[in-house]
Amino acid sequence: MRPSPLYDQIGKGYRSLRVPDRRISAQVIEALDGCRRVLNVGAGAASYEPHDRYVTAVEPSSVMIAQRPVGAAPVIRGVAQALPIGDKSFDAAMAVLTIHHWMDIESGLSELTRVARKRIAILTWDPAHPGFWLDRYFPEILDIDRPLFPAIAMLEQHLGLCKSVVVPIPHDCTDGFLGAYWRRPEAYLRADVRAAISTFSRLSDIETGLSKLRADLAAGHWRQRNGHLVQLHQLDLGYRLLIFHDFDNPQ
Repeated sequence: MRPSPLYDQIGKGYRSLRVPDRRISAQVIEALDGCRRVLNVGAGAASYEPHDRYVTAVEPSSVMIAQRPVGAAPVIRGVAQALPIGDKSFDAAMAVLTIHHWMDIESGLSELTRVARKRIAILTWDPAHPGFWLDRYFPEILDIDRPLFPAIAMLEQHLGLCKSVVVPIPHDCTDGFLGAYWRRPEAYLRADVRAAISTFSRLSDIETGLSKLRADLAAGHWRQRNGHLVQLHQLDLGYRLLIFHDFDNPQ
């Protein structure tokens, strides 16, 4: 099994800073409706695993596994491209904000179809989305993330047509992924917040962006440009829940 060095380094604060958001969780649970046996691939610290059905988790990072709470689903150490799971062993396979970290996405997708007999649910980011104001301070973000996140059309080539559901990000989102703080810009100045966001670990120049953001917040320039966001309770930042339906009886 190939190790997961990135999350062995940055994953230590996930349990406190990447708390599953209940509104996003509700969408994930709805996508798994009617599926009693669920495999969570790239499961991390157990985020978004449903508690009312049989779940097995697969995760490569020992640091992430160590943060799974007491009572979480049983976890197997493994990687998406070589799942240690038998054919058609689960009603559904789920993958939440993980697919962009897979070493071999195409092989991982083939594995999902091998182990899931009814449904696949993938929460991801659409690289066709234009991004948001954070890119002004860290212009590398889109250059880094767009090649990492597979296009929805590519996923459909491998998994078939999907239902694409917009996942709006609440202004008080509890799961501190990259877009979570779109209405709380000060949060990006915190080292612990950035440490729980994988994209920041890939940036070549963080200090320049932090200095610009800090100065704009102090001078009121950020609010002048983005004041309209303060009135919003949620925002479409390009996150999508892709539901690939019942392979035995397509919908």
